[in-house]
Amino acid sequence: MVAGNLAVCQISRDTREPMDLTMDTPMDLRYTDAQEAFREEARSWLSARAPAPRSLPSLDTAEGFEAHRAWERTMFDDRWSVVSWPEEYGGRGVGILEWLIFEEEYWRAQAPLRVSQNGVFLLAPTLFEFGTDGQKARFLAPMASGAEIWCQGWSEPDAGSDLAGIRSRARRADNDDGWVLTGQKTWASRGAFAEWCFGLFRTDPEAERHRGLTYFLVEMGSPGVTVRPIPQIDGETGFAEIFFEEVFVPDSQVLGGVDRGWNVAMATAGSERGLSLRSPARYCEAAGRLVALYAERMVSDPERALRTADAVAQAWMDAEAYRLNTLWTATRVLDGGSVGPEASANKIHWSETDLAIHRAALALLGPEAELHGGGADAPWLDGYLFALAGPIYAGTNEIQRNVVAERMLGLPRG
Repeated sequence: MVAGNLAVCQISRDTREPMDLTMDTPMDLRYTDAQEAFREEARSWLSARAPAPRSLPSLDTAEGFEAHRAWERTMFDDRWSVVSWPEEYGGRGVGILEWLIFEEEYWRAQAPLRVSQNGVFLLAPTLFEFGTDGQKARFLAPMASGAEIWCQGWSEPDAGSDLAGIRSRARRADNDDGWVLTGQKTWASRGAFAEWCFGLFRTDPEAERHRGLTYFLVEMGSPGVTVRPIPQIDGETGFAEIFFEEVFVPDSQVLGGVDRGWNVAMATAGSERGLSLRSPARYCEAAGRLVALYAERMVSDPERALRTADAVAQAWMDAEAYRLNTLWTATRVLDGGSVGPEASANKIHWSETDLAIHRAALALLGPEAELHGGGADAPWLDGYLFALAGPIYAGTNEIQRNVVAERMLGLPRG
């Protein structure tokens, strides 16, 4: 199969026609000998180097953030941080299928969550598509090594899923060598500790909603940037609100061209909803643990286990369906296709599968589901609380269903 990096996994932004859902050729699920050798190398390295499962502090704390950053550096030093990137940026130059294989092994090892995911999985594919050579050289390697962590500056107090409704503005600087940003962003994941932010600002306030937007790369330490951490229900700072008061940004930190930010942002959104952010390995690993939990409960509490049997089976099948669909999508990309509006269907499926897996686990655990802390079953509760956000972030599932109806099924706008 043809090797390629994840930069090709972009949403198609000019499609309003119904999608052809037919498969032209049968799917071959066999991996090549070289791919299996790659799997063994990844598995061996992770076995030797990955921290014990759940041994690092939460990445939503200052201590945990730095511990996860150090893990990113460890991966980068041995070229495992971004396996599908070109070697010049710290990758291995392998293809999409090898990346999926690595993800399978990564989640099998229950390695730490990626503190650099906003940069590596969201911004990087956008940089590969729209960035200048200078931008790639400046940002990609520090992103992959964890030296610079990125947060996303999209949502605003009055513009969440309605991204076109943002009000934050950018005006030309007086000396005409950059831009001055004003406004507020909120719900910025990793924003409490990140060094950089990528976000949309309105550069032409007279333009139509989806026009006159520009995509900026902003250093969080710039004068005029104020960060206020937002505590989660557990008290940890997984988010932040960011205030921009006359923040200067040079022209070199505009990504994709002035007033062209909507197209650039849709590329990032395609990565967020499509292949990059949520690989199927995440859910297949959780579904496997769910089946193991079911087997345990069949011994200790068979009556409760039998009541949840259908939910367990359905959750496992949904995770497997996502894996197979992702392989189909990856094959189409390798054949020159693109990830179109079906990225929205992807997002609906993985977010609801995540919830289904954790709900089934909590039903199996019964009163023990309330365990919280270091117990063996406690991660199910933590995972469930996080899964509740899945239908909201990356664009609410209600909005994604509109996209599916209009752009995949060809239904009229309501």
